[in-house]
Amino acid sequence: MRYQPISILSLRSFMILILSCITININFGFLGTPSFQTLSLDGHLSFDENYHAARDFGNRHQFLPLAVLHPKSVSDIATTIMHVWQMGLGSELTVAARGHGHSLQGQAQAHRGVVINMESFSGLEKQMRVHTGKSPYVDAYGGELWINILQETLKYGLAPKSWTDYLHLTVGGTLSNAGISGQAFRHGPQISNVHQLEVVTGKGEVLNCSEEQNADLFHGVLGGLGQFGIITRARISLEPAPKMVKWIRVLYSDFSTFTRDQEHLISAENTFDYIEGFVIINRTGLLNNWRSSFNPQDPVQARQFESDGRKLFCLELAKHFNPDEIDTTNKEIENLLSQLGYISSTLFLSEVSYIEFLDRVHVSEVKLRSKGLWEVPHPWLNLLIPRSKIHDFAKEVFGNILTDTSNGPILIYPVHKSKWDNRTSAVLPEGDVFYLVAFLTSAVPSSTGTDGLEHILTQNKRILDFCEAAHLGVKQYLPHYTTQKEWRAHFGPRWQVFMQRKTAYDPLAILAPGQKIFQKAISIL
Repeated sequence: MRYQPISILSLRSFMILILSCITININFGFLGTPSFQTLSLDGHLSFDENYHAARDFGNRHQFLPLAVLHPKSVSDIATTIMHVWQMGLGSELTVAARGHGHSLQGQAQAHRGVVINMESFSGLEKQMRVHTGKSPYVDAYGGELWINILQETLKYGLAPKSWTDYLHLTVGGTLSNAGISGQAFRHGPQISNVHQLEVVTGKGEVLNCSEEQNADLFHGVLGGLGQFGIITRARISLEPAPKMVKWIRVLYSDFSTFTRDQEHLISAENTFDYIEGFVIINRTGLLNNWRSSFNPQDPVQARQFESDGRKLFCLELAKHFNPDEIDTTNKEIENLLSQLGYISSTLFLSEVSYIEFLDRVHVSEVKLRSKGLWEVPHPWLNLLIPRSKIHDFAKEVFGNILTDTSNGPILIYPVHKSKWDNRTSAVLPEGDVFYLVAFLTSAVPSSTGTDGLEHILTQNKRILDFCEAAHLGVKQYLPHYTTQKEWRAHFGPRWQVFMQRKTAYDPLAILAPGQKIFQKAISIL
């Protein structure tokens, strides 16, 4: 056999390959070495049986971490991140904060990295502190659930101003996105109702920030998708809480009338306290399903109304009140409703406590869990659409692409852009008013029909492709992209600011790898 001479270049490439494999193996095994395990922690790191940290509400992606941190103090979080930071580019380790695991696309997962279980806190650092007075607020831990904040603040007759529809989410999770519900037209999203944050950056620094202190970090973290720091404490604005809610639903068959009334209500000086809407396509027995919790204004007319096979739009409203204000509240509601063009036989009302109304989605969760229908794939799609394009969107999507809405609700309601702070990292469409349209679908496991995952994903893609082809100027809420080119397009002219903040607060791209915005650079020598 004749041997060919090995070039210097080939030899060098071979050595680089060998060294890189050694380096990567060392770093993959570094979690198990005494230097990591002997970090001074109040909590602990777990290295086995961490499958729960590789799952989320979307139930589509599973990335197993090497370790899960169960912190008992903010110092635990800072110490762990600083350790990964000090390992430098010789390590592939990344860190993700996981709250209640309600992400949809693996955003709170860290493949072969460290996941921080934000719900494991206990003791003094987790305690909420409610401050009453002229400008009340609550200081809450970033891993606290909003439902717990509501229950605590109600003891003082107070409550946060802005919500999400589902309250079993963590403070840090929603503030890293925006936090939107039917109060956003008046108070803005949750990120517009925060006074101060405590943040652990990608360097392991613990920083307090507000509009006056470390303002760039403060605005960057709000809506920042976890890219600049982990929120460990937030100071949240409060207002006096009502005791009761008048909960109202009315139906429309004409989309133009529906949107006209929504836009009128969010701009009126005296209006409802909550304004949302949803789409109903080809639903059977809709009104009969509502009767268990809602009373029709005219039972005879309601029984005669046929919803089968029709495309309808539901306006959902709420008016807060206290028991001694019931007569005044009823007159206000009657006056507001008289200005609207809904189908008169479809006025449905319910009267519930304030906490029952805000926690209404949890009731549905309990029912779905009992039927084994909660932990299924959730290929949700959330879009922010300029008011100028909402009719074009509705004509194609509700008229042609969707054939029914039996797989989950489709929310649609307008909000004022002026209620959002443009210094935050949240990305919004053009125009003074835009609509949130949320396709909150659930897929039936193993189904190959219209309720199956593949069909729903194909449908979502058709919607997105139409938006792009028609140049609607749509922005995704809870966005998910897989390439930096797509992320650049999402952020548009704000990409440079986003990049600058990443360089300042997480220069090694350690944090929130599941967002797939930045990839940690690895040095192999």
